[in-house]
Amino acid sequence: MKKEKKIKKYNKQVKMYERNRDNRVLDAWRNKLIQSANGKVLEVGVGVGANFRYYNKESVFLTCVDFSSEMIKSATQAAEYFKIDADFIQEDIETLSMEPNSFDCIVSTLSLCSYSDPVAALNKFNEWCRNDGTILLMEHGLSSNSLLSFTQKLIDPLYLKISGCHCNRDIQKIIEESKLQIHFSESYRSDILSLIWAKPCKV
Repeated sequence: MKKEKKIKKYNKQVKMYERNRDNRVLDAWRNKLIQSANGKVLEVGVGVGANFRYYNKESVFLTCVDFSSEMIKSATQAAEYFKIDADFIQEDIETLSMEPNSFDCIVSTLSLCSYSDPVAALNKFNEWCRNDGTILLMEHGLSSNSLLSFTQKLIDPLYLKISGCHCNRDIQKIIEESKLQIHFSESYRSDILSLIWAKPCKV
């Protein structure tokens, strides 16, 4: 899917994302992951700011990136509501440039599904994160259940057309192919949903 078309799709989905911002199923997972964020934090694919309520606003400063102008607008309002100190950048993460070693923590929740090259995106996180920093990921992907994974692969073209993202990506494999090192991970819902605490590797 061309980037311009994908941006338009996400711009139109803002209200749906806002309605889903208080999703109780995802709340506990977001909270568990975001507790580990501290210092200078880069949140990529920030969407409508669904993670904001879980940050310790006394110990983080956020830089938030999204390629959708409508998502950025909604996230800015959410930051004001939750009293989060944040800057916002409207740009595609795949073309974004940042100074190396400039963040203590990088957060990505439910965004690897939308990148044309997710391994390259993770390698950017690796470069931007400080040596002693943390990369926090909550991602959805291919199930370990053979019937579910078969269905995911079958419907992926339609899923991409409707939602703008893939449902058949092997998240563990993608991370293993990147420069990141998995420190700890948890999986849920037949491994469709993964929480990952990773470290950068500069070798």
